[in-house]
Amino acid sequence: MSGRVEPVGVVGGLGPAATVHFMRRMVELTDAARDQDHVDLLVWQHGSTPDRTAFLRGEGESPEPALVRNATELEAAGARFIAMPCNTGVAWLDAVRAAVGVEVLSIVDETVAAAVDAQPGLRRLGLLATDGTLLAGTYAGVAERLGLELVIPDEDVQREVMSVIYDGVKAGNPVSRDRFDALVDHLRTKGAEVVALGCTELSVLHGDLGIDDPTVVDSVDALARTVIARAGAPLRD
Repeated sequence: MSGRVEPVGVVGGLGPAATVHFMRRMVELTDAARDQDHVDLLVWQHGSTPDRTAFLRGEGESPEPALVRNATELEAAGARFIAMPCNTGVAWLDAVRAAVGVEVLSIVDETVAAAVDAQPGLRRLGLLATDGTLLAGTYAGVAERLGLELVIPDEDVQREVMSVIYDGVKAGNPVSRDRFDALVDHLRTKGAEVVALGCTELSVLHGDLGIDDPTVVDSVDALARTVIARAGAPLRD
């Protein structure tokens, strides 16, 4: 079809399960009848990138050099624009954007936009994310810009969020539906009208558990839909 912008660069630097999930959702959300209808992807899955949350908590080395290098290498390989399916990695988005001459999408911007679309008149947005994403304040900044109140977990529940992400999905261990639902319900009791899954590992869990709730917004799906549309491919309804 005419107007296609290809290929798209995908900066990994996250867990392999999350990268595979993003690519799977790219395929599933594209309204394709043949191979040629899909988006061309250049994927740099750099699993050895230093942990983003650890650095933001004052532990370990900065992931910035690796994220910047990945983006510049994708641009050199021919990427027309870049997506980074890592919510915590958005803390270094400005550095990545400054290093390349192509557009770099923000998964945080896309997720909040999807939440607003999911709930007209949205006022209170709940967020499940890593400690690093909360510390970076990326969602808080976008929410404030849009006049939204950001609802985050209480301290003890945030520890459970981190356990689900690190001890569960990242470690390849199963997480029950009850544990997931308890996190969402906690934010709803605090007034959240929509709950954003602001971590790609939570997106993996969202898919594995077959969650079908329009008020639970998946950051991977939000980014994938934007990438597909931006690349000029047809979106599946």
